[in-house]
Amino acid sequence: MTGHTSLAAFLGAATGLGIILTVLGTQNRWHTAGRARPYLRRWRPTQPWRAVAALASAVVVAGVTRWPVGALLAAAACWWLPPLLGRDVETARDLARIEAVASWTESLRDTLAAAAGLEQAIAATAPVAPAPIAEDLTDLAARIESGQRLGNALRAFADRLTDPTADLVVASLILAAEQQSRDLGQLLGRLATAAREQAAMRMRVAAGRARLRSSVRIIVVCTSGVTLGLLVWSRPYLAPYDGPVGQMVLAMVGATFAAGFVWLRRISRTEQPARVLAPGMAQPSTDSAS
Repeated sequence: MTGHTSLAAFLGAATGLGIILTVLGTQNRWHTAGRARPYLRRWRPTQPWRAVAALASAVVVAGVTRWPVGALLAAAACWWLPPLLGRDVETARDLARIEAVASWTESLRDTLAAAAGLEQAIAATAPVAPAPIAEDLTDLAARIESGQRLGNALRAFADRLTDPTADLVVASLILAAEQQSRDLGQLLGRLATAAREQAAMRMRVAAGRARLRSSVRIIVVCTSGVTLGLLVWSRPYLAPYDGPVGQMVLAMVGATFAAGFVWLRRISRTEQPARVLAPGMAQPSTDSAS
């Protein structure tokens, strides 16, 4: 192998990361201030650092091993493994939002007894809303204060949260605002109880999946440690990977690990139930809300 191999590996890794960053940047442009498509993720401040780490690892692996495939695998591992093997941020965020919706529902139920109406109750609870939905409730109160119809403001609020549990609460509030439904306080109490039960159930599921993630962390650390040890103390043992055939075998090994991680991601993902209020829905379903 010559120095051209290392240069080719570096350029290949840089090209792959450039494509990733371009796609993520395009996705970030598709987000609007009030609504985000549920199948896209917001650009987070940690992602540029992951890109730098991925590029650096590709350069180091290419310089040490002269393996183009190894450089690409190292870059891919630095990019995708941290969110997969780290703390389940997405589940924690969903649980916090469900708990926040339950707390706000109880607060709204208690405030309705003293407020002059539903709009006043929402305005009164917005300043003391739980943190996960505080910004969304502030936007809801601002819409109501600006003169927007309560039903439309509530639908926009549901679109911001994109949460099935919040949809049930919002659908009940829309029915109360547009059809003068009775016993809204009791209904909100039952919805809050159901939301807390759902959060508790998902927490138990997340605890079981955390053990699986811990097992995978051990496998990844042990495999990486053995590979690093062989590179440092027994480089001739890995000499068969230096040739084209060895690179093909290494690519197959990497693809096998990638398939396992994709499977892990799928079994650790919690499927959300269907939303009651679909985006852009003009009228909530009375039967579904009931």
